[in-house]
Amino acid sequence: MRSVVQRVSRARVVVEGRVTGEIGVGLVVLVGVGRADTPETAAVMAEKIVNLRIFNDSQGKMNRSLLDVGGAILSISQFTLYGDARGGRRPSFIQAAPPEQGKLLYEEFVRAIAALGVRVETGVFQAHMSVELTNDGPVTILLDSDKLF
Repeated sequence: MRSVVQRVSRARVVVEGRVTGEIGVGLVVLVGVGRADTPETAAVMAEKIVNLRIFNDSQGKMNRSLLDVGGAILSISQFTLYGDARGGRRPSFIQAAPPEQGKLLYEEFVRAIAALGVRVETGVFQAHMSVELTNDGPVTILLDSDKLF
Protein backbone atom coordinates (compact mmCIF):
# COMPACT_ATOMS: atom_id res chain seq x y z
CA MET A 1 0.00 0.00 0.00
CA ARG A 2 1.26 3.43 -0.88
CA SER A 3 0.14 6.78 0.47
CA VAL A 4 0.82 10.43 -0.14
CA VAL A 5 0.03 12.24 3.11
CA GLN A 6 -0.45 16.00 3.02
CA ARG A 7 -1.00 18.18 6.09
CA VAL A 8 -3.85 20.57 5.28
CA SER A 9 -5.76 23.45 6.77
CA ARG A 10 -8.79 22.48 4.65
CA ALA A 11 -9.70 20.10 1.85
CA ARG A 12 -12.63 18.72 -0.07
CA VAL A 13 -13.39 16.32 -2.89
CA VAL A 14 -16.07 16.87 -5.53
CA VAL A 15 -17.59 14.11 -7.69
CA GLU A 16 -20.03 15.03 -10.47
CA GLY A 17 -20.56 18.49 -8.98
CA ARG A 18 -21.29 17.15 -5.47
CA VAL A 19 -19.02 17.42 -2.42
CA THR A 20 -18.50 13.86 -1.16
CA GLY A 21 -15.98 14.68 1.57
CA GLU A 22 -14.72 17.79 3.31
CA ILE A 23 -12.42 18.48 6.26
CA GLY A 24 -10.77 21.37 8.07
CA VAL A 25 -7.41 20.81 9.81
CA GLY A 26 -6.05 17.36 9.15
CA LEU A 27 -4.58 15.18 6.43
CA VAL A 28 -5.38 14.44 2.82
CA VAL A 29 -4.31 10.87 2.17
CA LEU A 30 -4.03 9.57 -1.38
CA VAL A 31 -4.10 5.77 -1.13
CA GLY A 32 -2.96 3.18 -3.65
CA VAL A 33 -3.49 -0.53 -3.05
CA GLY A 34 -0.96 -3.05 -4.35
CA ARG A 35 -1.52 -6.64 -5.43
CA ALA A 36 0.22 -8.08 -2.35
CA ASP A 37 -1.68 -5.96 0.19
CA THR A 38 -3.87 -7.52 2.88
CA PRO A 39 -6.31 -6.25 5.53
CA GLU A 40 -3.35 -6.20 7.94
CA THR A 41 -1.46 -3.91 5.54
CA ALA A 42 -4.41 -1.51 5.59
CA ALA A 43 -4.58 -1.53 9.41
CA VAL A 44 -0.82 -0.94 9.77
CA MET A 45 -0.91 1.94 7.27
CA ALA A 46 -3.89 3.55 9.04
CA GLU A 47 -2.16 3.32 12.42
CA LYS A 48 1.06 4.77 10.99
CA ILE A 49 -0.72 7.73 9.40
CA VAL A 50 -2.87 8.79 12.37
CA ASN A 51 0.21 8.66 14.62
CA LEU A 52 2.65 10.48 12.29
CA ARG A 53 4.09 13.39 14.25
CA ILE A 54 3.83 16.03 11.54
CA PHE A 55 1.85 18.76 13.31
CA ASN A 56 3.60 21.58 15.14
CA ASP A 57 3.85 21.75 18.92
CA SER A 58 4.00 25.01 20.91
CA GLN A 59 7.69 25.43 19.95
CA GLY A 60 6.95 25.06 16.24
CA LYS A 61 8.48 21.55 16.00
CA MET A 62 6.67 18.76 14.18
CA ASN A 63 5.98 16.76 17.29
CA ARG A 64 2.20 16.21 17.36
CA SER A 65 0.05 13.62 15.61
CA LEU A 66 -3.36 13.88 14.00
CA LEU A 67 -4.77 12.33 17.18
CA ASP A 68 -3.05 15.01 19.27
CA VAL A 69 -4.54 17.87 17.26
CA GLY A 70 -8.00 16.33 16.83
CA GLY A 71 -7.81 16.54 13.04
CA ALA A 72 -9.65 14.60 10.36
CA ILE A 73 -8.62 12.65 7.25
CA LEU A 74 -9.84 13.08 3.70
CA SER A 75 -8.99 9.74 2.07
CA ILE A 76 -8.86 9.45 -1.72
CA SER A 77 -8.27 6.19 -3.57
CA GLN A 78 -5.56 6.56 -6.21
CA PHE A 79 -4.31 3.46 -8.00
CA THR A 80 -1.91 5.62 -10.04
CA LEU A 81 0.44 5.63 -7.02
CA TYR A 82 1.53 2.25 -8.40
CA GLY A 83 2.34 3.70 -11.82
CA ASP A 84 5.80 2.64 -12.96
CA ALA A 85 7.27 4.89 -15.65
CA ARG A 86 10.86 3.62 -15.46
CA GLY A 87 10.56 1.74 -18.74
CA GLY A 88 9.16 4.49 -20.90
CA ARG A 89 6.71 7.35 -21.09
CA ARG A 90 3.49 5.44 -20.50
CA PRO A 91 3.23 4.17 -16.91
CA SER A 92 2.54 0.51 -16.21
CA PHE A 93 0.05 -0.23 -13.45
CA ILE A 94 0.76 -3.98 -13.20
CA GLN A 95 1.61 -3.72 -9.47
CA ALA A 96 -1.71 -2.03 -8.60
CA ALA A 97 -4.41 -4.26 -7.16
CA PRO A 98 -7.31 -5.15 -9.47
CA PRO A 99 -10.40 -2.98 -8.82
CA GLU A 100 -12.28 -5.53 -6.68
CA GLN A 101 -9.33 -6.13 -4.36
CA GLY A 102 -8.42 -2.45 -4.37
CA LYS A 103 -11.90 -1.39 -3.30
CA LEU A 104 -12.10 -3.94 -0.48
CA LEU A 105 -8.71 -2.96 0.96
CA TYR A 106 -9.32 0.77 0.49
CA GLU A 107 -12.57 0.40 2.44
CA GLU A 108 -10.69 -1.60 5.09
CA PHE A 109 -8.17 1.25 5.35
CA VAL A 110 -11.00 3.77 5.89
CA ARG A 111 -12.61 1.53 8.54
CA ALA A 112 -9.25 1.17 10.32
CA ILE A 113 -8.87 4.95 10.51
CA ALA A 114 -12.37 5.36 11.95
CA ALA A 115 -11.67 2.58 14.47
CA LEU A 116 -8.74 4.65 15.74
CA GLY A 117 -11.15 7.45 16.61
CA VAL A 118 -10.46 9.74 13.66
CA ARG A 119 -13.21 11.31 11.55
CA VAL A 120 -12.64 10.23 7.97
CA GLU A 121 -14.23 11.57 4.81
CA THR A 122 -13.78 10.02 1.37
CA GLY A 123 -14.08 10.42 -2.34
CA VAL A 124 -15.75 7.78 -4.52
CA PHE A 125 -13.77 4.70 -5.54
CA GLN A 126 -13.02 4.60 -9.31
CA ALA A 127 -14.76 7.95 -9.93
CA HIS A 128 -13.27 11.01 -11.58
CA MET A 129 -12.70 13.37 -8.64
CA SER A 130 -11.69 16.98 -8.16
CA VAL A 131 -9.61 17.33 -4.99
CA GLU A 132 -9.15 20.80 -3.55
CA LEU A 133 -6.78 21.39 -0.66
CA THR A 134 -4.67 23.92 1.12
CA ASN A 135 -1.40 22.20 1.99
CA ASP A 136 -0.23 23.55 5.35
CA GLY A 137 3.53 24.06 5.50
CA PRO A 138 3.71 22.60 2.89
CA VAL A 139 4.12 19.18 4.48
CA THR A 140 3.94 16.09 2.27
CA ILE A 141 5.07 12.60 3.31
CA LEU A 142 5.36 9.50 1.11
CA LEU A 143 4.67 6.09 2.67
CA ASP A 144 5.04 2.59 1.27
CA SER A 145 4.09 -0.54 3.19
CA ASP A 146 7.02 -2.37 1.56
CA LYS A 147 9.31 0.45 2.74
CA LEU A 148 10.63 1.07 -0.76
CA PHE A 149 10.82 4.76 0.16
